[in-house]
Amino acid sequence: MKSSLLSRAMGPAMAFLVAFAATSGLTLWAAESRGTRAERKSPGTKAEKPAAAAEKSDEKRAPLSLQIDTKPINRDAADRISYAPIVKRTAASVVYVFSSKTVRAPDMSQFFNDPRFRRFFDQIIPRGEEDEGRGSPRGNNRNREGATPRRRPNDQVQQGLGSGVVITADGYILTNNHVVDGADDVRVSIGESNKRYVAKIVGRDPGSDLAVLKIEAANLSPATFGDSDQLQVGDVVLAIGNPFGVGQSVSRGIVSALSRGVGFGPFEDFIQTDAAINPGNSGGALMDTDGRVVGINSAILSRSGGFAGVGFAIPANLVRSIAEQLVNHGKVERGFLGVRVQELDEELTAQFGTEKGALISEITENSPAEKAGIKSGDVITKVNSTEIRDGRHLTLTVSQLPPGTEVSVELMREGKARTLQVKLARRDDEALAREDGQATGKDDGVLNGVGVGDITPEVRSQMRIPAQIRGALITSIEPDSPAAKQGLREGDVIMELDRRPCTNAEEAVKLSEEIKGPKVLVRIYRNGSKIYLGIDESK
Repeated sequence: MKSSLLSRAMGPAMAFLVAFAATSGLTLWAAESRGTRAERKSPGTKAEKPAAAAEKSDEKRAPLSLQIDTKPINRDAADRISYAPIVKRTAASVVYVFSSKTVRAPDMSQFFNDPRFRRFFDQIIPRGEEDEGRGSPRGNNRNREGATPRRRPNDQVQQGLGSGVVITADGYILTNNHVVDGADDVRVSIGESNKRYVAKIVGRDPGSDLAVLKIEAANLSPATFGDSDQLQVGDVVLAIGNPFGVGQSVSRGIVSALSRGVGFGPFEDFIQTDAAINPGNSGGALMDTDGRVVGINSAILSRSGGFAGVGFAIPANLVRSIAEQLVNHGKVERGFLGVRVQELDEELTAQFGTEKGALISEITENSPAEKAGIKSGDVITKVNSTEIRDGRHLTLTVSQLPPGTEVSVELMREGKARTLQVKLARRDDEALAREDGQATGKDDGVLNGVGVGDITPEVRSQMRIPAQIRGALITSIEPDSPAAKQGLREGDVIMELDRRPCTNAEEAVKLSEEIKGPKVLVRIYRNGSKIYLGIDESK
């Protein structure tokens, strides 16, 4: 066996891995104002306290009825000189949302009473019993037990400010979840009135960053929703909200891109726009030139926290579905397939023979996917009539289908097309883990410069490798090797080479010698996930 090939280590070795978060200088900020800038919480983060005055989810309510206008956008109309008539007609449907929550100050009494630190604070904190007989006026400041009371710092109240959209005349209002998440008190102001209505939280959906509020009011001006699926890049849009708390403001821009994912959560399908969105705009309306709501403004991409020309809104069609479920049922139920996905990069595209689709890297045990016969290495290309673009699109498509729905799944397996029938299950909180990325010539095997060893019980315990994971542990890898440059690293467990399983180091070495190369598809286990890597040693 040549030393340049994948080689077996003389004995088991440990690899200690350290994960680093790489920053690019760009920060995603919520378009919400809290006095000072605050980075947006990831959807799915639980609130520290129950939402203020939240309505019971089992309370009976009349089905939500929204105003919808799906007629096509008139793209041949001349550009308007003024949007004033549209703003006048629609401005009353956009409101201000005020939220507050109390942050308890830490109790430092135990710290101050510790004799090791007590002497450093003698000049600022009374000493109680030790002051007796010293003539110190501080000795009179005692409670009935004789101990000096310690003043606890005042609790702090954090104020939040966002926007909302009226969706029914009797007081249902839509906003972002992060505007009201963890709030003790939520109030709504309409127009220029100083009156603030107490708002109850009907329901929240962290996954989509949406929430529905209810105020006791009548004869409000509900917004009309458009069909966001009709939007095209270049369409003119208006953003209405309350940036920085200055009052209702309108900005104009265009649709910059569609179906954006920016890493906030698993159910992202953002409309990107250059209409100015700033802190305080969260939950406000993104409207087309007919005054129809086509999105709910949610976030911006910015280095400073201010608008930099890249804003994101949740599409109206997704908003309507979430709002109806929150009002009618108090929660959102999503379909669950039970797969972990990764993106098709250049090498994987060549290996799997398709540029679009969701590559399945792992199947959840006892999931609908496993029961239907979906396997790791499959590339899902269509769900019912929806062509799947990538892994994020698969997650979004499945999540919009009700639990119990039977769907037709088209996939590619080893270059052949197949169709399977799958009955979706219900996605629970634990299932929110992401269903989560050419040359010729002679070659002596593959994975040159990679050393492997067997997974001994000691190594399995120290590296916390689950008992069901079998393969060859990468114990060394040359930094300049193609395998290292293309993603393999020490501590990975090689489970398959070119879809052929290997259960130990000897099998991995044998397979690496048999595979001609220069390309090889490697399936590995790393940090709790099973993923594919395409290694091209000609590069």
